[in-house]
Amino acid sequence: MALDAEQILAATEDVLRRHGPAKATVVDVARVLGVSHGSVYRHFPSKTALREAVTRRWLQRSEDELARITADEAAGGGVGAERVRGWLRALFLVKRAKALEEPELFETFRVLISEHSEVAVEHVEGMLARLRGLIEAGVASGDCAVADAGVAARAVFDATARFHHPAHVGEWELPGIEADLDAVCTLIVDGLRAR
Repeated sequence: MALDAEQILAATEDVLRRHGPAKATVVDVARVLGVSHGSVYRHFPSKTALREAVTRRWLQRSEDELARITADEAAGGGVGAERVRGWLRALFLVKRAKALEEPELFETFRVLISEHSEVAVEHVEGMLARLRGLIEAGVASGDCAVADAGVAARAVFDATARFHHPAHVGEWELPGIEADLDAVCTLIVDGLRAR
């Protein structure tokens, strides 16, 4: 049986779940697969490259889940600024679920953010692009009035960091956190709306 990148990534996720990002090694991954660590390095040139590939794959699943939630909301008739609210709420729920259900993989993502990894940068750029698209759709519908959807998206993203940035994960289970998010979203929606 030939070893492929997908098998390595799946094994690495398992190792990260068992040992966490600080203790997981390429040797551990190779042991799970029954191969030498050199076989893993043939697919991924370093531990960092392997960790980034696993995180990129994990984030893609999160982004796919977020896209499904927001598509369902759009199908329910949400338009303009309310779609921004729905997306922000979905982003919070997905991030919180990932932090609770897969804490070791979430911690791996936090490590990459602290290292200013390209994976973290790509993730933020993707989130900003989706948010910008929602705001542009709101402008096109006449519900939103902003001069620059990109600037508005960055401002909204930054203003809601408490609800999606991993540095705030400790706050995501506090009583009233969803009410806090709703209050911030109400201000944002009011600010985006055409007068």
